[in-house]
Amino acid sequence: MISKEWRSRLHSYLGGTVKGIEGVPLAVGGIEDHVHLLVGLKSSHRLDYFLRDLKADSSSWVHREIGKRMFSWQTGYAAFSVSPTNIEGVRQYVLNQEEHHQRKSFQEEYVELLKASGIEYDEKYLW
Repeated sequence: MISKEWRSRLHSYLGGTVKGIEGVPLAVGGIEDHVHLLVGLKSSHRLDYFLRDLKADSSSWVHREIGKRMFSWQTGYAAFSVSPTNIEGVRQYVLNQEEHHQRKSFQEEYVELLKASGIEYDEKYLW
C-alpha cells in the first residue's frame, strides 16, 4: 500500500523517472492502492517496456528510500490514449484521485473505463 506519508514523494519520483525514460510527465496522482500517470510518449516508445522500466525503477526506490521491502506493483496495467482537447480534464482527474475515490472505488472506476472504451473483459482476470 502507498502510505499518505510518502505518497507525494513517490509521485514526484515517478514523474522524474518518466523524464529519465524520455517521456513527458503531465500528471501523477493516486491513492493507497494505485497510481494514475498522464504522460506524453514518443512514437518510438514501447508501452510495455516503458512501464516495465518505470515499475522496476520505482519499486527499487520504494525498497531503498522508504524501506518497504515487500512493495511491488501488480503485473498488469491499463493504458488509454487521450486526445489533445481532453488533456486538461484528464490531468485534473489524475491530480484529484483522493477526492474522486471518496465517491467511487478503483474497481468501479476501472470497469467503467473499460466499458466506456469498448474493451471486452472477463472480470475473473481483473482482480
